[in-house]
Amino acid sequence: MKAYVFVTTGTKANPREVAKQVRRIAGVKSADLCWGLPDLIALVEAGDAKALETLVLDQIHKIPGIDKTDSHIVSES
Repeated sequence: MKAYVFVTTGTKANPREVAKQVRRIAGVKSADLCWGLPDLIALVEAGDAKALETLVLDQIHKIPGIDKTDSHIVSES
């Protein structure tokens, strides 16, 4: 299961540092800084919906400096 996770950082956060931390997480294939919102887009892969939920909520979303995430599951057609 693949998803794009849009990440918005707080005003006091360093987006480059947040991106480095996101890239260290197993299952994150890429994490790229963006101009405007979101601040960062990560491509993630997980075995199933529960694993994706754990990856986003328990790992990515809890990184200091992240205000919110918005996940978009890729449709495999």
